[in-house]
Amino acid sequence: MNAFLIDTNIYSYALRGDADTISTLQHVAQIGISSISIGELLSGFRAGSKEKTNREQLKQFLDSPRVTLYSVTEQTAEYYSLILDQLKANGTPIPTNDIWIAAVAFQHGLPVYTKDKHFSYIKGLLLV
Repeated sequence: MNAFLIDTNIYSYALRGDADTISTLQHVAQIGISSISIGELLSGFRAGSKEKTNREQLKQFLDSPRVTLYSVTEQTAEYYSLILDQLKANGTPIPTNDIWIAAVAFQHGLPVYTKDKHFSYIKGLLLV
């Protein structure tokens, strides 16, 4: 696989030293992360006792030439609305931030690398 978009939990698993996650990240050419995930991470850092260290580690990660940060745009919002409508119609709600992450993935044609099963409710979303 050449590229994928990571869900927030993948970054967290990697930081905790999860061997499976680290191996998968080491074998992909490009790692995408959304601004939504950055917001979730920063929120978690603020709540913890190692905010400065966590922010420095995140900055190093984002500075890697293998990492691309994807921001939310108006086109992302279009994908978000389609996904939300589909989930509502199927009666399968998932967390709002995960809908945004999926929308970024659709927009850029990327599969999502996640440990959350509820992403499978999104029709057409490719998962690692």
